[in-house]
Amino acid sequence: MQQAVFGGGCFWCVEAVFLQLRGVDSVVSGYAGGVSLDPTYKQICEGNTQHAEVIQINFDDAQISFKQLLDVFFATHDPTTLNRQGNDVGTQYRSVIFYQNEMQKQQAEQRIEELKAEGLDIVTELSPMPTFYPAEEYHQNFFARNPNQGYCNFSIPPKLMKLRSKFQDLIKSE
Repeated sequence: MQQAVFGGGCFWCVEAVFLQLRGVDSVVSGYAGGVSLDPTYKQICEGNTQHAEVIQINFDDAQISFKQLLDVFFATHDPTTLNRQGNDVGTQYRSVIFYQNEMQKQQAEQRIEELKAEGLDIVTELSPMPTFYPAEEYHQNFFARNPNQGYCNFSIPPKLMKLRSKFQDLIKSE
């Protein structure tokens, strides 16, 4: 198994997308990239810890590549808005890739350059993997456990529709 860590706004939204992909064994919502030890959701929301809401993806690279994960990541959030995804505003919602090794760094840099060449003003942060802190249990698999929650109903279905329309070949079979 390999790991990837991405932040693309609210982790509930990003988690819901990546759980759909074949080769993804698990997705853990959490926090990374800040200054305090063992942060809580309340601290993250206050914006004082400098952590981003992220997901840690455990995946089988024989079934899905890091590059394919990057393609899904960039297609299912807005990598052109600094510290914002939709109505979520703050550094905790920044677009970020925390790379695990040199190969991930190089592939992320290459993908960012390709998107910039297409005319996109990419603001995605690319940083080495810091300490990852799993979020509280009630955040894990949030959308599946709370499909009628208002925020989820508004934010997640469009991302899942985009995933299905652009990456049907990467979605787990039923």
